[in-house]
Amino acid sequence: MGFGKTAGKSCVQQVKRTKMWYRLAPAFALAQAMVLAIVLAAVPGTARAQNYTFNSVKVEGNQRIETATIVNYAGLERGKRVSAGELNDAYQRILGSGVFQSVDLVPQGSTLVIKVSEYPTINIVNFEGNRRLKDENLEKIIESKPRRVFSPERAERDAAALAEAYSQQGRVSARVTPRIIRRSENRVDLVFEIAEGDAIEVERISFVGNRAYSDRRLRRVLESKQAGFLRTFIRSDTLIEDRIEFDKQVLRDFYLSRGYVDMRVLSSNVEFTRERDAFYLVINVEEGQQFKFGRITTRSEMPGADAGEFQEALKIKPGVVFSPSLVENSIARQERLAVRKGIDFMRVEPRITRNDRDLTLDIEFVLTKGPRVFVERIDIEGNTTTLDRVVRQQFRVVEGDPFNPREIRESAERIRALGFFETTEVDAREGSAPGSVIVDVDVAEQPTGSLNLGGSYSVSDGFGVAIGFRESNFLGRGQRLSFTASTAQESQLYVLGFTEPYLMGRNLRFDLDLGVAGRESSFATYDIERLFFVPSLRFPLSESSYLAVRYSYEDSEMIRRGDEVISGEVILNEIAQGNRTSSALGFTYAFDSRTTGLNPNAGVLLEFGMDFGGVGGDNKYIKSLAKAIAQTRVLNEEVTLRASFEAAALHWRSDVSSRAVDRFVLGPNTFRGFEPAGIGPRDLSNGVNDAIGGNYYAVARFEAEFPLGIPEEVGLRGGLFYDVGNLWNIDNVDTTGGVIVGAEGALRHVIGFSLLWDTAFGPLRFNFSKALRKEDYDKEQTFDLTIQAKF
Repeated sequence: MGFGKTAGKSCVQQVKRTKMWYRLAPAFALAQAMVLAIVLAAVPGTARAQNYTFNSVKVEGNQRIETATIVNYAGLERGKRVSAGELNDAYQRILGSGVFQSVDLVPQGSTLVIKVSEYPTINIVNFEGNRRLKDENLEKIIESKPRRVFSPERAERDAAALAEAYSQQGRVSARVTPRIIRRSENRVDLVFEIAEGDAIEVERISFVGNRAYSDRRLRRVLESKQAGFLRTFIRSDTLIEDRIEFDKQVLRDFYLSRGYVDMRVLSSNVEFTRERDAFYLVINVEEGQQFKFGRITTRSEMPGADAGEFQEALKIKPGVVFSPSLVENSIARQERLAVRKGIDFMRVEPRITRNDRDLTLDIEFVLTKGPRVFVERIDIEGNTTTLDRVVRQQFRVVEGDPFNPREIRESAERIRALGFFETTEVDAREGSAPGSVIVDVDVAEQPTGSLNLGGSYSVSDGFGVAIGFRESNFLGRGQRLSFTASTAQESQLYVLGFTEPYLMGRNLRFDLDLGVAGRESSFATYDIERLFFVPSLRFPLSESSYLAVRYSYEDSEMIRRGDEVISGEVILNEIAQGNRTSSALGFTYAFDSRTTGLNPNAGVLLEFGMDFGGVGGDNKYIKSLAKAIAQTRVLNEEVTLRASFEAAALHWRSDVSSRAVDRFVLGPNTFRGFEPAGIGPRDLSNGVNDAIGGNYYAVARFEAEFPLGIPEEVGLRGGLFYDVGNLWNIDNVDTTGGVIVGAEGALRHVIGFSLLWDTAFGPLRFNFSKALRKEDYDKEQTFDLTIQAKF
């Protein structure tokens, strides 16, 4: 019952509210219509667009910018009807000029008033907080300059560019804030406040997916390095994004040159360490399978080109590990053969067939006719010191010759190999006429001088020092100028050297060595004074060999050191000969496959030379020298093995006996473990131990270089060596009164350990040696050091 009463009341109230709504509805509808009308009247789109006509323009607030210039920016014509949109466009043009801080256009009847507020001019630009980068370097980066109009947008761009420059230095947390200081006459000082932050280093570089090569070997390929205790001197241990991209390309090239044609860099991930003070760089690679060369054939589609003849020019053989460089070398050989045979515009197209079953690549070299394009000219830029002709000499083509893209690329490589330029860009663009190209060469020079410091140590004599200066690009002419001053082992040697690599503009090298030497050495009881003059000419015989011819003149004398110094009878006999001159003609032939051979990890050097004395002068002789060096890398290229053999012979033909200065004397560079002249025949008469040299010597050297297991960024590698050799024979020697030992010779055996250190100052080599077999009269040297520094 209760529930029913409540429901009834609710129904009655609802009926009453419904009746009231119907009574008020007309009044509510009228009110709605009035509000809608007011709103519609207030909407701008419903108003008719306003037009203006200006008979004059007035400019206010300008100080530096002429009124006419501002009116020209506006672009409004006097007396012409202007809409509100066109007025807004004028406003945008004035503001877009970039010289006004604010712009206001005020119509006043038939006059348009343009009120402007000019940006200030920059008085000076300063940098605060920078220590790693100098002001002069930062000024080259920014666009804002003194006496230019200040622009906030430009200042922000400059700040971003400065931050990016620090990022390239590995300081990714660097912050740059532009500030202005107001000065009189609407000027400001622009100050870039720099917080350099710390260098974020690469704590560790690791690889995923590599099976053929270890992490340590792949890290040596990369430009980026792990941080080590030499991080103060090593700039490559910081994280730079562009360098990582370069590393990925270098890594692909490394694998491709070793036959891994499917190698891919899947990703390179960079993560912060837990302390967020360094990075981990992880490179994910997919190596694929190693391919070798299969069938090598040549097919000719070029009139006048015999495929069989061009096939014979190839050097690669089936079974050799595939390398793009070998293919490029083969193409270059065939194209050079075409030039020699007078076949112009011939192109060689390598067509590769993949054999996944036996993992080989068949190469078919197709001889085709290329487009008739000629070289219009060669433009060289960026060489502020180096003369244009030095760069042009690296081109085998001149203006008017047929254009060969491969030859241009090889010329670019030769320019880079000069070592004169930090960067070299060689590009070809369309010439002024169809069928012609212009070759642009853009270079950036780098220092080409070096300073060498050498040292040696022996138990009996202590340290010796040698200093050398060398400039490889003398006066920008591509010439070598060197000077060596040596006081090692109490000897004085002063040598001036000069080299012209392109004599008379031809591929003919001219060398000249002029020197004066004086020696007061512990291994002899006499002094030596020498004056020598050696000009030579050298020219290539092939890609891997050359022939050098020379003339040598020497004026030498053995001088007694003093009455208080006792010499052996042999030396006294030779001192008595006085001053003697030598005039000789000689040659050297060399073959070196270490850089041009089929195997980039192995090669040989063969060298043979002879000198014929008696072209004038006092001494008559025939002197021969032969050298052979073989080198290879094993254990995934981690270990370098090197073996060398060197031998020489002197056949004396003069009526008088030879002297110690005419015969061979071995030093640490030839046979390690002994002092200069520390082995060989000696005279023990008069209680002395005089080295008198020998007519023959033979030395074999075996060594291995390997990683030490410490972080490679330290730059330390180890080495083991074993040397065996002999120096003997004193025929045609006046031994009257002498007590001779060692004339028949005896093999000496030396083992040793080396530390090779690539430092920021240059490579250092420490040799520690021990003679396993020697004679009692030999003079052992257990340590020597070589230093090279560049500037």
